[in-house]
Amino acid sequence: MCKFCDVRLRSPADSGGGSVPQLGRSSATQPLPAGLGQPARKTLIKGGAVLSMDPSVGNYTIGDVLIEGEKILAVGPHLDSADAAVIDASGMIVMPGFIDTHHHQFETALRSLLSDAILVNDGRPESTANYYEWMLQKFSVLYRPEDVYISELFGGISQIDAGVTTVMDVSQIHHSPEHSDSAIAALRDAGRRAVFGYFEGWGDLAKYPGDARRIRAEHFSSDDQLLTMVMGGEIYLPFHEEAWATGRELGLPIALHVVGTFGMQPTFDGLAMAGKFGPDNIFIHMTGMSDMAWQRAADAGAHISLSVPIEMQMRHGEPPLQKALDLGLQPSLSTDVECTMTADMFTQMRSTITLQRMIANEKALRGDDYPKLLSAMDVIRFATIEGARGLKLEHKTGSLTPGKDADIILLDATALNVAPLNHVPGAVVTLMERSNVSTVFCAGQVKKWQGSLIGHDIAKLRRELEASRDYLFEKAGVEQDLFRQ
Repeated sequence: MCKFCDVRLRSPADSGGGSVPQLGRSSATQPLPAGLGQPARKTLIKGGAVLSMDPSVGNYTIGDVLIEGEKILAVGPHLDSADAAVIDASGMIVMPGFIDTHHHQFETALRSLLSDAILVNDGRPESTANYYEWMLQKFSVLYRPEDVYISELFGGISQIDAGVTTVMDVSQIHHSPEHSDSAIAALRDAGRRAVFGYFEGWGDLAKYPGDARRIRAEHFSSDDQLLTMVMGGEIYLPFHEEAWATGRELGLPIALHVVGTFGMQPTFDGLAMAGKFGPDNIFIHMTGMSDMAWQRAADAGAHISLSVPIEMQMRHGEPPLQKALDLGLQPSLSTDVECTMTADMFTQMRSTITLQRMIANEKALRGDDYPKLLSAMDVIRFATIEGARGLKLEHKTGSLTPGKDADIILLDATALNVAPLNHVPGAVVTLMERSNVSTVFCAGQVKKWQGSLIGHDIAKLRRELEASRDYLFEKAGVEQDLFRQ
């Protein structure tokens, strides 16, 4: 008999005896303290389990975070609260907001449309509705500026709800300067930290990449603002050299998809051998690339953004997580496309840790040498401070560090799916999902308070998103079949 089967070794709770404690915080929402986020206003987040993601700050079983305006003043136990509004964080995990380094927010109106799709048509009947032909050739070319705006805004608000306080929006929808301006307006109106990725568009009115100069001057003349900018430098475009040169002229990071499925390896190898890589590069996916190019990327200090569940689902190739780690590269995590997969970071972290451990554990079972197993803290690091480093925002966000902006989330550890709390990183990675995100601060401003979003009429926005979806389906000539096979 195994020890788990022997009734004499079971705990009292296993026998059905004893009282059952009530779980979960009170359903009564407390009023929002007045003046939060105002320049001189101090706020004390008190009594939570503080996961700082900064080794010099440390973590606290019971700790406080003191904010003044948009900045973090102090992190530690028993902080003075004499002149501060106090937020009771007992039963909460207090940590930096998640950072998504690659999200095509313009696709929000087409959520789950391509849940079963792969990237390109492989000739099989089930691949008729594939990403390249449907999203890039059938739907995206139809977007009006107002379609861009509502998808960008709704997608951004949705990620705030899930605790994502920073995003790099990779919207390949810049069919005109008006499309670009609509995307920027939506990022601003969502109210969180965002990196506007200026990528390509289609049609006679598209001004990529040259319009980057106007966009930089009009919208991003200061680097000290909630919105910043990245230059898209897709190497499958015939004028990618111009895009890279423009990005470096403007002092912008250069981001691009690097996917073996699309036959990019020769071009990527050429750039590697020509010494074109730099610390300003953000390489997304990095599937199917040569060892030489990987080494050149590592030597150049380039950043790697992985979208593990999408890469597995859509046939990008096996996510090169271990390849990056073996070269000393610390990747960030990104959600990619909601037409196929949800855009929350809990899904990303769980997929990443289980993939790496599956591969390593298989090697261990075969008696082979195997890499160090990823921990819950590792993937939280990928989803926070490594994302900040990749987007060149580590001086602003990614950890609870005094002097940084207050991008903070409070996660409910008293909820039915988490209690009792026994391990903070483990609870975040292996148990939690978006319903555990209680309160969200973006640069000191409360965007979600005790489970409720603030500042947006969600019902109105949902109707506008549905109207945009209906327009896109009609123009694409695609029937709205909720059970399409």
